[in-house]
Amino acid sequence: MREGAPSTLGGSLMARDTQAVQDDIAYLRGLVHEGRNAPLLAGPILVTAGVVFGSASLGQWAIQAGVINVNPWAQLWLWVASGVIFAGVLTVLIGRMKTKPGFHSASNRSVGAAWEAVGYGIFVTWLALVALSVKTGNWSWMAVMPTAVLVAYGSAWMIGAAMTRTRWMSLTALASYAGAVVVAWFVTDALIFPVFAAVLVAVALVPGLILMRQEPSEIV
Repeated sequence: MREGAPSTLGGSLMARDTQAVQDDIAYLRGLVHEGRNAPLLAGPILVTAGVVFGSASLGQWAIQAGVINVNPWAQLWLWVASGVIFAGVLTVLIGRMKTKPGFHSASNRSVGAAWEAVGYGIFVTWLALVALSVKTGNWSWMAVMPTAVLVAYGSAWMIGAAMTRTRWMSLTALASYAGAVVVAWFVTDALIFPVFAAVLVAVALVPGLILMRQEPSEIV
């Protein structure tokens, strides 16, 4: 009996060590699962983008269609003001997002980086088209902007779909690409702007609301 005691004790310790390792593995798996399935927190930003830039697009249509009689330069300042408003709201929203669970998850970091790149890309494209328009005196170049925006949105949604394996995000990406082609069809018509606003509702506002609804109540 005495000779078997150390063996029994060793077996007990080994069993405890094995259980501890299994518990650690289960805990790590839980963290990975939680990170992959953390809700995306970009919903409020997308809603803001849809509302602000959709409204600006309708405003530009109203100016070009003669519904509002203002100086033509008001179109440029309309978009400048919209960009400033969006940047201000974006700063507040990002500050709130940083306090939410899941903000540092792999999916939120990756998707957030994708949308950040899209934002910078859209801004630089807008600046380039403004410079081109001023240089040539032909402001019709700006009509390319809605197509460029929707192509960028489609790419960001593709990344989001790949990270979250969510089918509706893939469909939203395809809708963005299709919308880019549709608005290009209206490039010589003032209707391009209400069409662009409608597409923004479909690929920014509505998906943003869906993401907001998917956030757990303790996050919202």
